[in-house]
Amino acid sequence: MPGFNFMTPVQLSRLIATPEAPVLLDLRTEEDFALDPHLLPCSLRARHEEVRTLAERFGAAPFDIEGITCSHPGKMCSIDAFIDDFGLHTPALDRLALVVRAADTDRHDLAPQAAGLLALSAGLSRQSRDDLAQLDAGMALCDALYRWARDGVDEGHDWPAGRRE
Repeated sequence: MPGFNFMTPVQLSRLIATPEAPVLLDLRTEEDFALDPHLLPCSLRARHEEVRTLAERFGAAPFDIEGITCSHPGKMCSIDAFIDDFGLHTPALDRLALVVRAADTDRHDLAPQAAGLLALSAGLSRQSRDDLAQLDAGMALCDALYRWARDGVDEGHDWPAGRRE
């Protein structure tokens, strides 16, 4: 199942030239563009050096880049910044953030699930060279981790006998 930020070529083709069309940026280098100088309809051609000003123009927010708001503040990680910056604190998201932070900062003592998340993430990254396929798999993993953090945290291995409600 595609993630929330993924669309198939067929879905994209239905949106091109409509008000719902996403902004498509062609950031290929001059050399790559010269090899195939075609643009998708309604796409914008820009130099990759212009991304920051394009982001500001469209109200986009960069993240996970050193020196910006949504990055690694101190011993925290990007998910902590997102939750803080957008006021998204809930018990489930805070629990999920702890596991992600522990895996992302290699401090597995913070959450016993961290080593498993790191192992699964590393395995997913080696299953496909396609970034979008990796993202799809990673989104499924994140969705499952969120569901655990929201309503499965008390479930033990001996379920249903060990389930605490």
